[in-house]
Amino acid sequence: MAVFSHPEFDHHETVSWCHDAASGLRALIAVHNTHLGKGLGGCRMWPYRSEAEALTDVLRLSRGMTYKAALAGLPQGGGKSVIIGDPRRDKTPELMRAMGRAVNRLNGAYVVAEDSGTSVADMRLMAQETVHVGGLADEKAIAEGRTGDPSPATAYGTFIGLKAAVRHRLQRDDLRGLKVAIQGVGNVGHRLARHLHEAGAELWVTDLHAPAVERCVREFGATAVPMEAIHALEVDVFAPCALGAVLNDTTIPVLKAPVVAGAANNQLAIADRHGEALRERGILYAPDYCINAGGIIDIYYEGPGYDWAIVEAHLQKIGTTLAEIFERAQREAQPTHRIADRMAEEIFRKR
Repeated sequence: MAVFSHPEFDHHETVSWCHDAASGLRALIAVHNTHLGKGLGGCRMWPYRSEAEALTDVLRLSRGMTYKAALAGLPQGGGKSVIIGDPRRDKTPELMRAMGRAVNRLNGAYVVAEDSGTSVADMRLMAQETVHVGGLADEKAIAEGRTGDPSPATAYGTFIGLKAAVRHRLQRDDLRGLKVAIQGVGNVGHRLARHLHEAGAELWVTDLHAPAVERCVREFGATAVPMEAIHALEVDVFAPCALGAVLNDTTIPVLKAPVVAGAANNQLAIADRHGEALRERGILYAPDYCINAGGIIDIYYEGPGYDWAIVEAHLQKIGTTLAEIFERAQREAQPTHRIADRMAEEIFRKR
């Protein structure tokens, strides 16, 4: 399987195929760039349809982490890992420990953390085999009720970014009555829904996991919507919070929301083409790796001396950065993703 000629290969430093026969582990680790620091990134577990699909995902996700860390102002590089398998069916402690050993073989070039399909408990299993694990709370933090789960910070940062996008595109600070369609209400999407509900927004939600939708309907008075219809609703904001490539040739022409602001990674199926298509339609896109940086910000501060006030102050900068992206994009008549890329590259390519 070609790597160097792969369309998503972007001068990645390391791409590792990982296998453990005893546990059944089949995984990939990609380290994109370590100019600013070690390649930090979550471990996603997903029932990919093929190894090629998993390779595409890990290459895109790891590159995004480099750009995410740079725009977030963190001394970290970008990496990511994916495990091929259904997290509800195939996950075992043995498999997680095998993944920890795979991470350890990279000698610290990659630092693993939780992502879709994995949890803090899984990270603790990996930590039995490697010290290169991020986002684990210490004993004092656990006693205070923290687990190291970055989802709350990711959701809060996304909420801050969404407000910045609404302010720029819709010229409003008050979210009361704002209509928001959320695609994916798992750990992050559900918490984003809570923030929006508490701010007075009206919600439409969808998810592959029916109980997650039912929970939002019950707790927030949200309206349940079929997965195939969520992106075409007449709402103010479309918030993708599931998997990537949801902004594509099929969905963009029928989008009615003037703002796209959500926590999913790699939302643009083909970045340059679909970013430009959104701009041409007058839709403001909050670049995903900027708006969803709350998780890696939280992980950076995790450990002894963790102070939520410091973390929250850093999360507020997501809104400031997005405001700069929006203003530059408007001034230069460029899609927002292109401006975000340029700003990130100015940071991590200096070294």
